[in-house]
Amino acid sequence: MSMRFLAIFALILACASVPTRAQDGAAPFDGDLQRLAEILGGLHYLRGICGSNEGNKWRSEMQALIDAETPAGERRTRMIAGFNRGYNGFQQTYRSCTPAATVAIRRYIEEGAKISRDLTARYAN
Repeated sequence: MSMRFLAIFALILACASVPTRAQDGAAPFDGDLQRLAEILGGLHYLRGICGSNEGNKWRSEMQALIDAETPAGERRTRMIAGFNRGYNGFQQTYRSCTPAATVAIRRYIEEGAKISRDLTARYAN
């Protein structure tokens, strides 16, 4: 499932060039991007404590999302805050990998894949 999520995520990054908008103006998909950022933050923490040995993979995915979207000002701040919220939320709850953490990982990967598919279907050229 993880490879499928990454493939879809790569597709959305490639299609992130939506028509130009105002510097700090909200894009219609900002809510979805913020949720995706939160999911990436959660995965970054959870996959680390569950021994995936992925290093900074999910942080790098977040950086790739920011690089592809190139948000400025408040949009950038909100995306980064979403990532940090996802990371910190699980950090406060889980100190080690548990069955619940494993379920959360699976659900986050599924939700992230769905968001990526929906965004690609709606905004890809």
